[in-house]
Amino acid sequence: MRKIQFLLLLFTICFNGYSQENTFESPNYKTIETNIKDKKSEFYYPKLLAKYELSDSTMTLQQKRHLYYGYIFQPKYSPYNPSEASEKLSEVVNKETLSPEDLAEIIKLSNQALKENPLDIRSLNYRLYSLEQQQKFDELKKNLIKLEIIVDALVSSGDGISKETAFYVIDTSHEYDLLAMFGFRFGGEQNLIEHFDYLTVAQNDDNIKGLYFDVSPCLEHLANHK
Repeated sequence: MRKIQFLLLLFTICFNGYSQENTFESPNYKTIETNIKDKKSEFYYPKLLAKYELSDSTMTLQQKRHLYYGYIFQPKYSPYNPSEASEKLSEVVNKETLSPEDLAEIIKLSNQALKENPLDIRSLNYRLYSLEQQQKFDELKKNLIKLEIIVDALVSSGDGISKETAFYVIDTSHEYDLLAMFGFRFGGEQNLIEHFDYLTVAQNDDNIKGLYFDVSPCLEHLANHK
């Protein structure tokens, strides 16, 4: 829980800005696929991934969106199969207290997990927490930029209030990450409605009952890998 609260603290201003703008764009997966395969395009995926790995804060919103949504066309995309490193990482962070050795292990395991899936929000968040505790602020800043890149893409797609303005996610775990970032608690019910996940939200000041997430890439991947 401490890790999620830390992430929430970092993104409060970011989310307030998006809620005020209220302009959303759903991803056109066919167009994104074409663009990320074009070696002459600014959206060519290896170029975008290189910028991301370098924590390039100058990436445009469209570049961020192509990076995030374009990941579904990469060989390692597997939304329902977490890596062994990410599962071990969850075990470490669930300890009652974290020792200096645990913090070092978080860094090691998050490195491994992010090599398997560079857009693993949870592993990146745990890494941020560990870096903050170790007072490695230069590295913290670089990793925070990476997380901001992912989140900017996500919150540009919708607000989750209705099917028409659903958040578009490429991994169902990102649904719960977004809930935490907005300061919401999961209400305990998850329903698949067409190609949307609907998650109920515990009582909150905004009186939001639940949020919609378009999970089309996840469902398609599942159908193709039965």
